[in-house]
Amino acid sequence: MTVVVVESPAKAKTINKYLGNDFKVLASYGHVRDLPAKDGSVKPDEDFAMDWEVDGKSAKRLSDIATALKDEDRLILATDPDREGEAISWHVLEVLRNKGALKGKAVQRVVFNAITKQSVLDAMQNPRDIDAALVDAYLARRALDYLVGFSLSPVLWRKLPGARSAGRVQSVALRLICDRELEIEAFRAQEYWSVDGAFVTPQGAEFQASLGAISGQRLGKLDIKTEADARAIEAAVKGARFSVDSVESKPAKRHPYPPFRTSTLQQEASRKLGFSSARTMQLAQRLYEGVDIGGETVGLITYMRTDGVDMAGEAIAQARNAILKNFGEPYLPSAPRRYTTKAKNAQEAHEAIRPTDMFRHPASVRKALDDDQLALYDLIWKRTISSQMESAELERTTADIGTDGHDGKHYSFRATGSVIKFDGFLKVYHEDLDDAEDEDARRLPPMAKGDSIGVRKIEAAQHFTEPPPRYSEASIIKKLEELGIGRPSTYVSILSTLRDRGYVKLERKRLIPEDKGRVVTAFLESFFGRYVEYDFTADLEERLDKVSNGENRLENRCCAIFWRDFRGGALRNQGASRHQCPRCSERYSGASYLPGPRRRRRCARMPVLQQRPALFETRQVRLVCRLLELSRLQVHPSDDRGRRCFRCRSRRRCRVGCRSRNRRKSNAANWTLWPVLATR
Repeated sequence: MTVVVVESPAKAKTINKYLGNDFKVLASYGHVRDLPAKDGSVKPDEDFAMDWEVDGKSAKRLSDIATALKDEDRLILATDPDREGEAISWHVLEVLRNKGALKGKAVQRVVFNAITKQSVLDAMQNPRDIDAALVDAYLARRALDYLVGFSLSPVLWRKLPGARSAGRVQSVALRLICDRELEIEAFRAQEYWSVDGAFVTPQGAEFQASLGAISGQRLGKLDIKTEADARAIEAAVKGARFSVDSVESKPAKRHPYPPFRTSTLQQEASRKLGFSSARTMQLAQRLYEGVDIGGETVGLITYMRTDGVDMAGEAIAQARNAILKNFGEPYLPSAPRRYTTKAKNAQEAHEAIRPTDMFRHPASVRKALDDDQLALYDLIWKRTISSQMESAELERTTADIGTDGHDGKHYSFRATGSVIKFDGFLKVYHEDLDDAEDEDARRLPPMAKGDSIGVRKIEAAQHFTEPPPRYSEASIIKKLEELGIGRPSTYVSILSTLRDRGYVKLERKRLIPEDKGRVVTAFLESFFGRYVEYDFTADLEERLDKVSNGENRLENRCCAIFWRDFRGGALRNQGASRHQCPRCSERYSGASYLPGPRRRRRCARMPVLQQRPALFETRQVRLVCRLLELSRLQVHPSDDRGRRCFRCRSRRRCRVGCRSRNRRKSNAANWTLWPVLATR
């Protein structure tokens, strides 16, 4: 008998049915060990050695695996096919090896992209060793994430009480959200007007058009600035007869979208179904692990954590057969379609997310799935089938509808859109957009030059320019992917961490930074700016991807380069101050001489700290000061004796409204933030 280790108990039960009585399938329940949450778990001075810790539940499961191996001669590690799955297999192997449970045992690694009987049996016929390159990449990422987190987080705890953590990727994602909020606050709306009309073709089809030119002069978006100008135009064309001045049509093709990868599935599920990224991955996990259909547990989709967009040859052939059967020959292209992703640093090591059986229509599994599972499976099935269908043929049309106004000027209204000549893949699937309007969604009815056009209404409308929209979960994942930050398995944890830490909140499906998150971002930009830059994080991801691809097996060298720059350039200087005690000549930092209650100066001869007026002229201080004012905190605390305000030097009341009786009850962040900024 052979012992097989997978990750989840549901998967273990299904695979045991496929393999039969000669195999015993056990679950590891995910990761079996981790770095202890304490300083010193990663040792840069000892070639980045790591101290791993096994929790109680995992220890029992590993003991069960070791016990099962006593009478067997073969161990197969069949965890997920991504980097995390490879790491879990490596951890299980290392623990069992340390227990002495592998003496005389053959150890093999198998991977399968779908939980179907054929996929599992094929994988068992093609075992391999553990991929050392993937393990190296995992160890490098884990070490760097730990070092950054356990180096930056204590600084935040000390300097910004209430701030809970910082991370290599989470801090960059938080900066994206905060930068967008700053753009919105800096935005100044401009008023403008438009003149729009609802028109009718001779055949009775209605369409919309907007004023685009007056007497041959094109109008810009902001050219009609006042209501008076708009009303004058409205009056000039009221009751006038309209006709088609010109119609210009150009043929175009619209090609289908590639099958889903992790990020695009999360984005589209958010837009079409309203699912959060966490909910999407939870449902996808259930579809991947399988549901009961006709008394047999079958996985409905392939592995859901992938950045690849291509499909296996047999899957493409099956999709083409399904298209021919369900939609007919006109919808089947002459050659199969192949896709490559344009995402930065994509590895494309796995297939796209697709149904395991293209002939398994969503309607046929309706009884086996709940509503949310069915909606997600329907989305995946339609996207996959449409990716191998014929392109849609359109005719993009621009029509100018003109009239001579009562004031002698010629007014031209422009309508743009498209006429679909052949729907192609659009018969099955149409992708939603996050914030922009799809120009092809507006379809113009046929019309010809000289046609008389009826008028339903002409009206002037007031508008204001709008700031850039806040990020939704879909758009922030898209942005992170464009910048090459994060990986398919990390998007959900990044967003969850930011919400759990109280740095952002989700309101009306938009991510809004909390005051705490904005202060943390301002602090990190001021003192650790290099390490929250987008290109720096993306370049580091690219370097780590080279490790996972086997191009650079020296993962410790990658860690060493980063750690040398990080520790030398940031940590060494963040707490150091240019100030010196005038009595004992001892150099001190802001953390050593914090004003406020419960704090004592180390040097008894040191006088009360005097803040320099120039301090408040720095950009970082002004920014943080404004953020604190926004959050209604006491911005300028008094000195350590409670006698003077640092800014206005008032002995009783600060100009921003802090009363002496409230000084001791002010937020703790006020006692630590200003001394830190004083060191800049």
